Amino acid sequence: MVPQPVTSETRQLGEFGFAGDDHVVPFDVDPLDVRGRAVQLGPMLDQILARHTYPEPVARLLAEVIVLTVLLGSSLKFEGKFIVQTRSDGPVDMLVADFTTPSSVRAYARFDETRLDEAMAAGKVAPEDLLGAGVLALTVDQGSDMQRYQGIVQLDGTTLEDVARTYFRQSEQIPTEVRLGVAKMVLPGAEGGQEHWRAGGLLLQFLPNSSERMRSLDLPGGDGDEDHDGSTHPEDDAWQEARMLLSTAEITELVDPTVGAERLLYRLFHEHGVRVYEGANVRDDCSCSRDKIKSVLDGFTPEEVADSIEDGVIRVTCEFCSTEYVFDPGDFS
Repeated sequence: MVPQPVTSETRQLGEFGFAGDDHVVPFDVDPLDVRGRAVQLGPMLDQILARHTYPEPVARLLAEVIVLTVLLGSSLKFEGKFIVQTRSDGPVDMLVADFTTPSSVRAYARFDETRLDEAMAAGKVAPEDLLGAGVLALTVDQGSDMQRYQGIVQLDGTTLEDVARTYFRQSEQIPTEVRLGVAKMVLPGAEGGQEHWRAGGLLLQFLPNSSERMRSLDLPGGDGDEDHDGSTHPEDDAWQEARMLLSTAEITELVDPTVGAERLLYRLFHEHGVRVYEGANVRDDCSCSRDKIKSVLDGFTPEEVADSIEDGVIRVTCEFCSTEYVFDPGDFS
């Protein structure tokens, strides 16, 4: 996914206030031929995770998926939806997050409580332990009149950052680096303070104008050198430096509200003249509605309607936002 062309006025750091939480910040570093997006998530993430009271290991996993979805989905240049979903055989067998343009985010996790308790008791709470083997699907949905595009990446014990790199190398053929960070912070207050979830992420892509510099890129069948993890990378010095600088970003910097996305970008790339652009807010916003659910129930057979009745009514709870909708079975006779 190529970052959308910049149409708004660009500004050097220091000429305007920081974007703050729940706001995607596009940027570029021309001397290194890289573009990207940065984000810090605060209240929006808190609302999504608190709604389901997930166990901490599950909340951390889902938070990473949400950050990844926001970084990728915010690049869409059309009305549509970007969906990230895992399906695996671990205690956390499904994670789903989707971004609907221009700003709506929703997400939920599904897990086996017994298996999760056993994993936590054994200290096996790393992402690869909780997810197990399976796949991660990244889907671009442009609406009912357009064909969906989907990329599938194997979950093979690697981090979500590694999975994202693999996706771009195989599907988009754009050298890409990703940094994700999640933390639970305690803010001063009554009774020992109040816990809040925070997360942050950086997406960096190498987009040189010269085709000559694309020959040894991090692409399938490329001639780049091989890293210790078996992946290849471009020999281009600019991309090598950009990757090195991004790798110095600490998790604490990614999530710290006193640092902010713009200040972190300045710390990383100020020697090359990083520029940031007007971004966009993201918000916790589920797309469910009573009419949408009713249209699904309208397609049920009489037997399916009868099987759905409980205490004389049909109850449907949205997995994303936990909103409960109650229907009279007589409406579907």
